[in-house]
Amino acid sequence: MTLLEKLNILAGSAKYDVSCATSGAVRRAADGSVSTMPGICHSWASDGRCISLLKVLFTNHCQYNCRYCLNRRSNDVPRAAFTPEELAKLTIDFYTRNYVEGLFLSSGVVQSPDHTMGLLLRTIRLLREEYRFQGYIHLKIIPGASKALVDEAVRLTDRVSVNVEFASAASLSSMAPDKHWHDVMGPMAHAASVIKEAADARKGPVAGKDRIAATGQSTQLIVGATEDNDAGILTLADRLYRREGLKRVYYSAYVPVNADAPTARPPLLREHRLYQADWLIRVYGFGVDEVVGMNVASRAGSERGMLDLSLDPKAAWAIRHLERFPLEVNKASHEQLLRVPGVGLQSAWRIVHARREKRLTLDDLKELRVVMKRARHFVTASGRYGGDGAPSVSRVIGSLTASDPIHKHAEQQFTFLEPQRTSEARWSALTGEL
Repeated sequence: MTLLEKLNILAGSAKYDVSCATSGAVRRAADGSVSTMPGICHSWASDGRCISLLKVLFTNHCQYNCRYCLNRRSNDVPRAAFTPEELAKLTIDFYTRNYVEGLFLSSGVVQSPDHTMGLLLRTIRLLREEYRFQGYIHLKIIPGASKALVDEAVRLTDRVSVNVEFASAASLSSMAPDKHWHDVMGPMAHAASVIKEAADARKGPVAGKDRIAATGQSTQLIVGATEDNDAGILTLADRLYRREGLKRVYYSAYVPVNADAPTARPPLLREHRLYQADWLIRVYGFGVDEVVGMNVASRAGSERGMLDLSLDPKAAWAIRHLERFPLEVNKASHEQLLRVPGVGLQSAWRIVHARREKRLTLDDLKELRVVMKRARHFVTASGRYGGDGAPSVSRVIGSLTASDPIHKHAEQQFTFLEPQRTSEARWSALTGEL
C-alpha cells in the first residue's frame, strides 16, 4: 500500500472527530484544476483565526467493537497503518510545503492502550527531537493508557484530549462494551493534574521549559445515540470544566454508520443549542439548571431535561424570567447586562464604558453593536422601551423566533453545513452574539 493510499484511508477514518471542522481542504493547481488534499482540516483558534491541521488516525485497526464506530473490529472496511517514521515525515513534508500548521493525531487501539500510545509518542518524539518541529500538535490519549505515557504526551504536545463520548457510564457501556468509564476519566484526571502543576510552576520565579500542553485538554460527547438528555450532557461538561480544567467540550450529533446501532439521527439544531448553552455556562456564568429549564414554547420539557430547539438558551432563560425585565441600560450592572439576549461580552463592556460619558439612548445601543432585534424586548434606554407594546411571553417568543437566523433557515443551513461539520467559532459567525 502506498503512502497516499494510507493517507486516504486514515484521513477518512478521522473525520468523525469534530474537534476539527472539516476533513478535506480544496487546493487549486496552476492549470486551474481543483483537487482535494486528504487529511487537511480547518480549525479555528480562540481569536477566530483559521488554521490548517493534518488530521489522521495512526491506524484504523482496532480491537474494540464500539457500536457507533465505523472502524470497529467487526466491520469489513479497508484497513491501514502508518509507521512512526512515515507519519512524522509526512507531517514535515506537509508543513514545509505550507499545507498545514500542525498535526491532529488519534488512533484505533491495537494490542493494548499502552502499545498504541507508545507508537503515537514515538511519532511525536521524532517530530519534536529529530525534525525539531515546533508546530501545533493535538494528541488523542488512548483510554486506559498508563500515567507515565500520559505524562510524556502532555509534555510533548500543545493539547491533549480523551473522548468521553457519552454522558454516563451506563451509556458508554451500552455503546462501547470494551471501554470502561474509569479508563477514560483516569487519564483525563491525571493529565489535568500535570497541566495544573505546570501552570502553577510557570507562575513561580522559575518558569518551566517544557511545552506541557499549553492549550490544555478537551473532549468530545456524542449527542443523540443514547437516552442521555441535555441536562445530563451539560452537567458532565460543567463538571469537567470545573474539576478537570478542560478548555473545551465538543458536541457531535450522532451519525448512524452500523446496522446494529441506533438508527435515529438527532436534529443538528440540538447540537447547536448545546454549543450555545455550553458557551453560557463556560463564559457567561449561567448554571446548568438555569440554561435547561421549562420549554417556554410548549410549556413542557423540564421533566425531559432538554433544551428548547425553537429558541436559543439565553432567550429562553430571559423569557422564563420576564419579571426581571426590562432593564434600564444606564443603571444595570455588568452581570445583569450579560443576561440580556443580544448583549454579548464586548457590547456589555461597551455599554458600561459609554454610559460614563453620557446617558445612553436606543440609537446609542445600535452604535455599540447590541443586537437590537433581540435586546429591544428586554431593555430600556433613558426610559424608552424598544419593544412592541408591553412585553408578553407570546409576543416576545414570536419576535425572537422570527429573527433567529438558525431557526428561520434551519433546514437550508443545516443541510448545507452537515457534510463538513461546523465548529463553534463558525456558528458564532453565523448567529452573532447570544
